[in-house]
Amino acid sequence: MARPDTKSLRTAGISCIVGAAATTLGGIVVQGIVQPATTVPDHRWSYPWSSGALVPVSILWASLHVLVFVGLLGFARSGVAGHTRSARLGTTLALVGTALLFVGELASIPIRDQRTDDTGAVIVGALFALAILLTAVGFLAAGIATVQARLWQGWRRFTPLTAGIVTLALLGVNVTKALPTGVAIYGLCLVALGVALYTQPTPEAEERAVLAAQEQAA
Repeated sequence: MARPDTKSLRTAGISCIVGAAATTLGGIVVQGIVQPATTVPDHRWSYPWSSGALVPVSILWASLHVLVFVGLLGFARSGVAGHTRSARLGTTLALVGTALLFVGELASIPIRDQRTDDTGAVIVGALFALAILLTAVGFLAAGIATVQARLWQGWRRFTPLTAGIVTLALLGVNVTKALPTGVAIYGLCLVALGVALYTQPTPEAEERAVLAAQEQAA
């Protein structure tokens, strides 16, 4: 199996860092500034944004999901999670979940004036819940595979699993006013994953024999 070059993986790591850092900053701004000052009722889908403001905001969030997706694709291609079925399935689910987050952001634009209990809003809300669930399960599976593979050492080894735990917790705050804080923490976890990928995009030389054995067994 041909290995991706280090430069492309580091580029993916930078993409993840930028997208995740902006996600964290956005969550902090929404929780600390936008939400306390809003006059938009919380039963509106656009809350805490006005209908007009939600359009550029949704496009911005969607673009950040694209950056994170590129980073996760680099993580999947790096091989640091190993080549077990759990690693492959986990990274695939995380990618699908992130792609659905992108779709959800864009789908929010046409239903921005709806109440949260209107049909369109319920459908988009369910799409976001599914996206979060798939991303969480994907990160958990890939995270466990990464820990077991031992192709990353130190703190890097636990970054995908931590991201999975935090993403799973987002399901509990998805419909609460604490969601921006959860998103900010989720972003921080992905920043750590991006830094891990950038600083060690491929397994260490002495660990590649382990990876080769996994590839042959897969």
